[in-house]
Order: sequence, then structure tokens, then C-alpha cells
Amino acid sequence: MYIRVLDYTNALANKITILGNGSWSSALAKILTDNGHRINWWMRSEEAIKQLKTSGHNPHYLKIVKYDIGLIELYSDIHQAIAHGDILLIGIPSAFIQDVFQQLAHDELQGKIILSAIKGILPVKSILLNEYLSESFGLDMNQYCCISGPCHAEEVAADKLSYLTFASSNEQLATEMAAMFYNENLKTVVSTDVYGVQYAAVLKNIYALGAGIAHGLDYGDNFLSVYITNCFAELQQFMDVISTQAKHHYNTSAYLGDLLVTCYSLHSRNRTFGNFIGKGYSVNAAKLELNMVAEGYYASKGIYEIGKKYQYVLPIATAIYDILWHQQSAKVEFEKIEEIFN
Repeated sequence: MYIRVLDYTNALANKITILGNGSWSSALAKILTDNGHRINWWMRSEEAIKQLKTSGHNPHYLKIVKYDIGLIELYSDIHQAIAHGDILLIGIPSAFIQDVFQQLAHDELQGKIILSAIKGILPVKSILLNEYLSESFGLDMNQYCCISGPCHAEEVAADKLSYLTFASSNEQLATEMAAMFYNENLKTVVSTDVYGVQYAAVLKNIYALGAGIAHGLDYGDNFLSVYITNCFAELQQFMDVISTQAKHHYNTSAYLGDLLVTCYSLHSRNRTFGNFIGKGYSVNAAKLELNMVAEGYYASKGIYEIGKKYQYVLPIATAIYDILWHQQSAKVEFEKIEEIFN
């Protein structure tokens, strides 16, 4: 269910802690501080903390953004950062969540509201963040909310009109979380489709990586339009299978915009990563060139494992997985994708 939120008059005054220092975390920190919210911000890098304190700029991500340091308390100790937050906004890449969170005590998240800004699957068990937090920390789903697009960090930084979706089984929580971010340049939508929002975000990154591979292989816009149309159909079919077997509710028509912007935009790191692969770079070489995490790379393996669990094959996503994880020829795999479209 989608509810467009038009008026916010009761934004939360709770303390917000951001965990993570990438582009997306940096963009969300900008929105919150632009809206006048005080935040705690955990970063691994002492150097990044020092430079942000002295210059007001994050030295590694969204360097054009000038932060109001008076609204930011910086931490290199994750335990302190968590202790000072009522709301934990998690922006750590999904591939590294478990490495970071395994140092936390079981009760360290007790009573916290979790706001997930990750768009991936945790690799060890191929599960979503809410499933991991429920299993490992006893998280109540009524305390969990996730953020999705369509939205690029770079456009948020440039104050271009952008849109975010906030999804929680607790509709009031989603509305309150959305209220903190809503402003003239950032419009928000509330949803109760928690699993749909997360799986759609995972799949769109995989498909965007494939769009980049297609571009690197010199396919044109005509092919790309057909490719994206079929990707969305595959996404919907996958959601139908998951919802039937796992008894989750989905509303997939809401997520086409996020798929489109991630596949087409030159800001998309997944598309850029895929472009390197299509041009013949190895995965390791593409990682070095991008110098950022492309969630679609890790997500492709996670979705493949989830597909096996439900005995369901996603042909396009599987072709991308085979290219990335089994070094199959991108040209050959995309010729197979062409056959799907015929």
C-alpha cells in the first residue's frame, strides 16, 4: 500500500545516529542537517573525521557538500555512536554489515529504531537486513523501516528534486521517518511493503549492472529499453513466487522508477561497474577502477542463492551472476538474454 505524505507537522525530535560513510550515508546526512536535525555520525576513518571537523566536507564522498558541523557529533567508536542514538540509520554496504555488527552485544540495539539505507543482501546467509537483525539481535519488525529511491546521492547533494520511499510494517513509524527527511527538494512516500521495497532495490542494482554490461558491449538504447522492460517483468514474477511461498505482501508496480533511474543514470555505480565488465575488465579490475562498492555485484550472488531456496530461476539475473562470479563471457551470456526477448 502506498500513501503519499503531503504535510509534515510532527517530525521526531529523537537523536539520530548514522552508521556508514559512503555516498548514500553522506547524502542522507546532508538532508537531515539541512532540515535542522542534529545527528551522530560514525565513521571508521579517523582521517575523515578530522577533515570533516576542520573543513566541513567529507573528504572521500560528495566532496561538494558543505555540512553544518554544529549539528554533527562525530564518532570513531561504534558503541558510543549507537549508545547516543534513538534512531540508527544504517548505511554500511550490505557486504560488510555482518563484519561490523558482530562486534556488538546482543542487547546493544534494544529499544532502537532501525532505519535501513542499504540496498543489498547480506552475503553469509543471503538474507535481508531485517531478517539478520531479527535473528541475531531479536529486533521487532515494528521498529524497522527501510529507505528506497528513486534517488541518487549525487542529485541530493546538488539539491535536485528527488524522491524517497519509506517502508515499514509499522505505518506510523514509516510516516515519522519520512517526516524527518521531507523538504522542498526531497519528497517522500510511505509504504507498508517492506519486503517488496528491499527486494526491488536489490534486483534493480543487479539489472543496472547488466545495463552497464550491455553498454560496454556496444548495445544501443533500443536494446536497453527492451532489456529494462524484461527486467521489470522478471522482478514482478520473482516477487509473485516469493510472496506465494513466504506469505509476504508485495506491490511491485511502485518500484519501476528506481529500476529506470539506476539503469539509465550515469551516476549509477552499478551501471558504471557493469560498463567496465562489458568492456572486458575483470571483476577485480572493475573494483579498482570504481573505487566504491557496487551493491549489484554482491546482490547477484545473494539473489541466485535465494532463487535456489525457492527453486526459481531468474534468467537475466542468473546470466549476470554467471558473468560476475563464474567468469562466463559477457558477450555469450547477453546473446542468451537476447534469446529470452525473442
